[in-house]
Amino acid sequence: MELTLAHWVYALVTVSVIATMLFRKGVVLPVIIGTFLVAVVYKGNLISGFQAVFNANLVAAKELFSIFLIISLMIALLNSLRDLGADKKLIIPIQKIMVNGHVSYFVLMLVTYVISLFFWPTPAVPLICALLVPAAVRAGLPVMTAAMVVVIAGQGMALSSDYIMQVAPMLSAKAAGIDKGFVTDKGLILSLITGISALGMVYIAHRKSIVKSTDLDSNMNFSTDNGFFNVADELAATAEESVEMVNRKNKWSKRFAVLVPLSMLAVMIYMFQSKFSGGAGFEGTDGAAFVGGVAAVLLILATIAFNRIHALDKISDHITEGFVFAFRAMAPVIPIAGFFFMGSGDFTPSILSLDANAAKPAFLFDMIQAGQSFIPQNSFIAGFGILIVGLITGLDGSGFSGLPLTGALSGALANGSSIDPSTMAAIGQMGAVWGGGTIVAWSSLVAVAGFLQLSPIELARKNFIPVMTGLFIATLIALLIW
Repeated sequence: MELTLAHWVYALVTVSVIATMLFRKGVVLPVIIGTFLVAVVYKGNLISGFQAVFNANLVAAKELFSIFLIISLMIALLNSLRDLGADKKLIIPIQKIMVNGHVSYFVLMLVTYVISLFFWPTPAVPLICALLVPAAVRAGLPVMTAAMVVVIAGQGMALSSDYIMQVAPMLSAKAAGIDKGFVTDKGLILSLITGISALGMVYIAHRKSIVKSTDLDSNMNFSTDNGFFNVADELAATAEESVEMVNRKNKWSKRFAVLVPLSMLAVMIYMFQSKFSGGAGFEGTDGAAFVGGVAAVLLILATIAFNRIHALDKISDHITEGFVFAFRAMAPVIPIAGFFFMGSGDFTPSILSLDANAAKPAFLFDMIQAGQSFIPQNSFIAGFGILIVGLITGLDGSGFSGLPLTGALSGALANGSSIDPSTMAAIGQMGAVWGGGTIVAWSSLVAVAGFLQLSPIELARKNFIPVMTGLFIATLIALLIW
């Protein structure tokens, strides 16, 4: 494979992106500049550089829009449930199960995992920290231990597989140029191995600090008045509502507190049954479309139930809020994905505006192929190498921003290392998401630490050994069995 100057520019920008992540800075600016430079050098004119910057973002946006849509619909549904008060009623039965600190540990772990799997950890954190954690602490679970459970089960185990919304595996698979299905399944298995290992270590290390059920006020050092569930605001709002409105809201909140979890459970069971019954399953965006469609119907029903008169306007507000959240969370991924999509020959014709008969450069894949003879043909070196790259990309605090890089590297390295690219992509995905969400103090775990009035640095430090041990075990198992 003959490398051009554009290949070396691409490699230089990739190294600079990793270095920028190491310094905990944003990488959007370097990738935009890199896209421009690679196009200018390859095409030989400035106009192509400007066009490539736009085209790269456009191609990435087209490929990833289904991700934005599913996130938007799920957040819109969660907001509609919050209007009804159904989000709180979802938790009340669970609080009664927390009879002691040990039971509370596993209940908090399971509920955090399930809610985060369907709604993502960020919007789920206010609900869990305001309603579940106080009950767990009252039952005898230390606040720091509860925080570690929420972060590891939510930002780690649930988000790293992202099995329901399938944003993470879609990003990894797109960049690697492979089918999403295998990445999704392997990601789920590796996330469970990592999470169970980490949570098992946390429980063993902290079991002696779990005390008998105690008084909430004397043992909790945080407040549940966090802006999401402000009792004074709710009382004032309730006073302004008519008795009829309050009664209808209470009636429908109870119904949706049952309907929504049952609907999502049915979706999960059907998806599992379809996958393991020998059928075609939910390939491509079919899974996300199924979940999104169910969420949209539930959103409509919940909005109408809350306020029939203003439902037409209210549903627009919910969807708008959902898209705002989605773009705030995922917008930086678009230019990053656009740059790393240039590493694959599937996307460079559209990004560089190449003729149909022109050569299709794959800058990253070409570099790997050219240097393949210098890369140790060892699956363990390649597997743990992609894990380290994933961890490095997670240093910016956003695990998803590194997935285009780990996915592209997985597709490029797989042939030379005799590892299936889906296995490599799943390992890289574990490193990026776990690294970006559980072991750096400037990541989304700040929300958990803030709600519970803990030091995010201390929380990240306590997560480090369990998480890294879990990742090592999961990667080793993946390399041995796949």
